[in-house]
Formats: sequence, structure tokens, C-alpha cells
Amino acid sequence: MSSNDLISDMLSRIRNANIAGLEKTYVLYTKINFSIIKILKEEGFIDSFEKVDGDSILNKYFHSDIISVNLKFKKGVRQKPYISFLKRISKPGLRVYVNSNNIPQVWGGIGIAVFSTSCGLMTNKMAKLKKLGGEILFYIW
Repeated sequence: MSSNDLISDMLSRIRNANIAGLEKTYVLYTKINFSIIKILKEEGFIDSFEKVDGDSILNKYFHSDIISVNLKFKKGVRQKPYISFLKRISKPGLRVYVNSNNIPQVWGGIGIAVFSTSCGLMTNKMAKLKKLGGEILFYIW
């Protein structure tokens, strides 16, 4: 289970679990994955998350520390996921950067773009407030 792009791997796991209607998925623990998951929690796209200790059976399968992510669904007759779209923008083969004047608005302000800036990871709204540009990691709404 080796991947060069751990962010894309994490986003694909979340997207696939979301489409399948699973309430929980597991992703590899890295500092950047943990920061992204914290942003998704703060913005209300996931329900909860926790880092799983090294003694778990899952850690033996992943051969690394992992994060357990509980996805969020709208209640009703048919459960609808909160995440309706998730797209990786900047990839290892083609990095996408914007300056503070060209920060995109995602889906009319409903969605967010996650940026990697000189001050850490943040949403497009925070980057615009702080007048920081950076690398666009992905869009979500």
C-alpha cells in the first residue's frame, strides 16, 4: 500500500467511503493529513476523527499510524452525505499556485478550497482574510 501522493490517497478513501455510504474510514497518519482532517471537521464536512494508537490490529495492516474518520450524513429516509464533491487540484506532477488576489471562490461560497500557505494549511476564506497566496490542494463541497 505504497503511495507517492498521500493527500490524494486520503481524499480517495474519503470519497469512496462517502459514495459507498460507509460511516467510517481509515487513512494514514501524516502531519498534513491530520491538519486536513482537522480543517474538514472545523468546516463541518466530517463528524469526528481520532488517531488510532500503535497497538491496534488496523495499524498492523497499514504498517503505520492511522486516523479513524467518521463521515457525516444528512438524516432522512435516504442518508445523503455532506460531501457531494471532492477534487484534488495540485498534484505532484503539476503544482497549482495562486497569489492572494486570485484566490478562487468555490461553488458560490458553499464549498471550500484548502490551501498550503507559508503560515500552514487553511481554507480559501482564511487565506483571503490574511491576504496569503499558496498552493491549492483540493476543492470540497
